[in-house]
Amino acid sequence: MSPIKLIILDRDGTINQDSADYIKSADEWVALPGALEAMARLNHAGWHIVIASNQSGLGRGLFEVSDLNAIHAKLHQQLAALGGRVDAVFYCPHAPADACACRKPASGLFEQIADRYGMALTGVPAVGDSERDLVAAAALGCEPHLVLTGKALALRGKSLPPTFPPNTQVHQDLSALADFLLSREAEPA
Repeated sequence: MSPIKLIILDRDGTINQDSADYIKSADEWVALPGALEAMARLNHAGWHIVIASNQSGLGRGLFEVSDLNAIHAKLHQQLAALGGRVDAVFYCPHAPADACACRKPASGLFEQIADRYGMALTGVPAVGDSERDLVAAAALGCEPHLVLTGKALALRGKSLPPTFPPNTQVHQDLSALADFLLSREAEPA
């Protein structure tokens, strides 16, 4: 068990609505129903939330870091109104052609999180709406959780492709994931 109860979440399609045109401004950022409430419930149970997000719109010149900061300020403000918080946001600013080490499915963002927290990520729940989120997380031993929102909506009612990490657990949304984690914690050891 890690020294702190840490959970790593993808952003677009997991916490907020996704867009093929990218989320480029705070006005375009809209939380998924129940997502912020689920995050606050996890916080109230002692979980520390970290976000790991590909933000290739920066590398593509579609928005600036100031726009990304405004998006995250809106997320923080809405979450704080529910008594929750995000400890840190790690993001990859590169376009796919940059061939960086931090763009998921590469594991660089997760390596940065492990370095920042000074701990191995073995068994840390990592949540996303795509295969690449979970492949990146599993590379550092995280426990992979897929939410059937965002990109994963197409997988509802289907079996996961074999390219997903072994033991990927599937949940309807972040609220169902929070229910799962909190009920698992309540089970006798």
